[in-house]
Amino acid sequence: MEQPEQKIATQTELPKPAALQEPRPSAAAVSDTPGATVFDSKNVSIYYSSFRAVTDVSLSIYENEITAFIGPSGCGKTTVLRTLNRMNDLIPGARVEGDVHYRGESLYATGVSPISVRRRIGMVFQKPNPFPKSIYDNVAYGPRINGIRNKGKLDEIVEKSLRGAALWDEVKNRLNKSGLGLSGGQAQRLCIARTLAVEPDVVLMDEPCSALDPIATGAIEDLMHEIKSRYTIVIVTHNMQQATRVSDRTAFYSVLRDEKSDTRTGVLVEYGRTEQIFNDPQDERTKAYVTGRMG
Repeated sequence: MEQPEQKIATQTELPKPAALQEPRPSAAAVSDTPGATVFDSKNVSIYYSSFRAVTDVSLSIYENEITAFIGPSGCGKTTVLRTLNRMNDLIPGARVEGDVHYRGESLYATGVSPISVRRRIGMVFQKPNPFPKSIYDNVAYGPRINGIRNKGKLDEIVEKSLRGAALWDEVKNRLNKSGLGLSGGQAQRLCIARTLAVEPDVVLMDEPCSALDPIATGAIEDLMHEIKSRYTIVIVTHNMQQATRVSDRTAFYSVLRDEKSDTRTGVLVEYGRTEQIFNDPQDERTKAYVTGRMG
């Protein structure tokens, strides 16, 4: 017999995902006052067995905004991103110290279901990874797993999700064709549609444009702007220009080097409005990075 899904919070009903709430003005149209706090991380350190990969990260991420994580390779950007939907749980020996709260509830509390977390907090990976299924079945996969079997309802979800990912007009006449036959940019938008199909609250993106050409990258960036009124987005990017184009807030991470043990630990250096981080950084390490003096 199928077991009922565990709730993310064991004591409190979660709010509806932002996509199911009334639309809000885009961040560009409102003041600097942030919306509701979606994630609140305090003194977070992340370990792989005895190795401390990231240390002492504290930041809040707000509703209906795009937050960018930038920094040099090895600084822990993706590692921190993966704590937000417990993807690091899949790595043997990984553990998180400190507090990570999602809408006021601890993501790492006893009894919290990682599967339920990932249904609310979806992820788009660096390399497009369509399933070896039809375009239709790629998008319908999540809803089917969640128990939806009605063909009419699935048709509605597939169209809505593909429209939400700005892909419907390009594929509506070939929904039964393999998702593996799409171009790189189309495949990444299919993966975004697959994520949107389960009506998440948050979309995490781990360098979603790194394998794409400039035209496909522009399409993904335009899409992020279009959907942020319904979702909260967190993106890891190596492209500083991309961070300035798409994000409302930016977190800059750097590396602490231990010369004796020859290890590198990621650290959050500075976090603020994107225009402040790039135009008026408060830390010399941030300034050196955004001006190109440090790679």
